[in-house]
Amino acid sequence: MEIGNLIEDVAFNLLKLAVIKLPTDVKEALQQAYREETSEAGKVNLKAILTNIEFAEKMNTPICQDTGTIIFYVKAGAQAEGLEKVEAALRSATKRATIEVPLRPNAVDPFTRKNSGDNTGRFIPYVNWEVTDGDSIEITVLPKGGGSENVCALGMITPGEGVKGLKRFVIDTVIKAGAKPCPPNILGVGVGGGADIAMKTAKKALLRPLNQSNPNQELAQLEKELYEAANSTGIGPMGLGGKFTVLGVNIEYAHRHPASYPVAVAYQCWAARRATARINADGTVEYLTHKVR
Repeated sequence: MEIGNLIEDVAFNLLKLAVIKLPTDVKEALQQAYREETSEAGKVNLKAILTNIEFAEKMNTPICQDTGTIIFYVKAGAQAEGLEKVEAALRSATKRATIEVPLRPNAVDPFTRKNSGDNTGRFIPYVNWEVTDGDSIEITVLPKGGGSENVCALGMITPGEGVKGLKRFVIDTVIKAGAKPCPPNILGVGVGGGADIAMKTAKKALLRPLNQSNPNQELAQLEKELYEAANSTGIGPMGLGGKFTVLGVNIEYAHRHPASYPVAVAYQCWAARRATARINADGTVEYLTHKVR
């Protein structure tokens, strides 16, 4: 198959998988939350979420009516062929998925308010590129819902406050968000670099599976502290009270300028949709986050 067509087919499959079937780590985290939740209201809401997940898979239909803004992450091997065809293929896959899955059209011109009708537009779907060794192309799709996006936050804290200020900003963000992002949530926390870099790393942190620890032990401990602190707020599932306001906290960082200390919090709702596949040089495809027959 011609490489552009292959990329389009894989991206279409990823979109369909992402919006219908949650990755195993997310489903297991929700099941664990249901088992351990002590609030009656929280338990009822978690049960409804799990039932929703089950029905979406059985009926082969999107897990949420908000199928999100489409964001792709592409790891391109430096020796891979057809890289010039990737972005066009991803746009074509998005248009196709909008009709065939279907996806709700969510691409709106911010000035004219006109909806493109096919989830594409200026810089949408947004494509993040990373050049790696090798000759394969790895594609991840992250459909980002509007409710969770609306409570993402960026803070430029005082450098002298350091980690203490970081902790306060993250938990203040959780309290301010409340029920708006459909908890229990996953938090991506990006630190350092600059304002734009912090938010990009925060969103990228959402791609790390919940059952995968941060390789940096100090950051793994900080993630645990923030997880416990966020859950101590009592906001709970869907904001109706309980132990589980977040399912996990993932931190990523970049070195910063001495005069600035940016901290970004990227929210993801309980429907933490993502799907990844690798296209090998010989044309074979490996789906890394979902089982595909």
